[in-house]
Amino acid sequence: MATGWPVPVEVPAEPGIVRIAVDLLGGDDAPAVVVDGVLRAVRADPDLHVLLVGPPEAVGELTATLDPAQRVRITTCPAERGDHTTARANSTVGAAVDAVRDGAADALVSAGSTGATVTAAALGLGRWPDVRQPALAATLPGVNGPVVLLDVGGSLEPRPATLARHAALGAAYAVVTHALESPRVGLLSIGTEPGKGDRARRLADPALATALLPCAARYIGLVEGYDVASGARADVVVTDGFTGNVLLKAIEGAYALTGGPPAGGRAPRAAALLGVAGTVVVCHGAAHGGDIASGIALAAHLARREATDQVRALLSDLGTEAPTDRYDRITDTEVRTS
Repeated sequence: MATGWPVPVEVPAEPGIVRIAVDLLGGDDAPAVVVDGVLRAVRADPDLHVLLVGPPEAVGELTATLDPAQRVRITTCPAERGDHTTARANSTVGAAVDAVRDGAADALVSAGSTGATVTAAALGLGRWPDVRQPALAATLPGVNGPVVLLDVGGSLEPRPATLARHAALGAAYAVVTHALESPRVGLLSIGTEPGKGDRARRLADPALATALLPCAARYIGLVEGYDVASGARADVVVTDGFTGNVLLKAIEGAYALTGGPPAGGRAPRAAALLGVAGTVVVCHGAAHGGDIASGIALAAHLARREATDQVRALLSDLGTEAPTDRYDRITDTEVRTS
């Protein structure tokens, strides 16, 4: 099973040919930083094949530093549109989704607009039954072990039924990717006492207390922000995408100010999208070459282990794709397409 941390490019890659579609125009400093990340990833993983999705002229001579055996593992798929505020099929992220859907790639990586990537994946690959809002899951290096934090930007509005579903997604992901037995699941709030938090947390807390979670996962109740950095109380921390994204970036900033994450871990600059029928990794918009390379390594790691299929199978074993509650019809919304 997995070691617990997102696979950095410094770690020897797992064997097995894998094909990753990479959004060439995604990210603040694209395309140069994307090509830099691809070059690093290809050098680190001899079985990695990359499909660069974007205008071929943007690649230019940037791959000239590779030896011929490495260069042949990089191909391009023409896509001209660089508008990452939409999920249109002729955008680079839309074309990358098409490559996965059509079997030309095993996974995709993008550092473009999170909203556009999530929407393109949900529409192009399809969502799992009963998962209306896919979730982005990031692994943080807690002092006491890895902590899966979700959502970190996939769905911004906190809704009780969505939080309950994401608890099941996070528990299954922790089991598949981190080999955890009976992972402990907590709901992020402003205190640990019952009744703390906003309406969504107050409704989701009792629903999760009685929900059936995969792999004997245990709901431990409300947790606070420091529990994410510690990892002592919970292995999976559930929150809405707005709060999760803010918290993730605050922790990244704290790492930068204090000299880095705990020993043995690394700050995540990429997150896995859970709830869609394909392997999708979203990188930080301000990613540099090393971040893109780590995002590609994570996508390759998940694809080789068929992690997406394993997570879905664990949820299916519950008899439903995720827990529901009586607030479902009034609290969930469909993925927006614009």
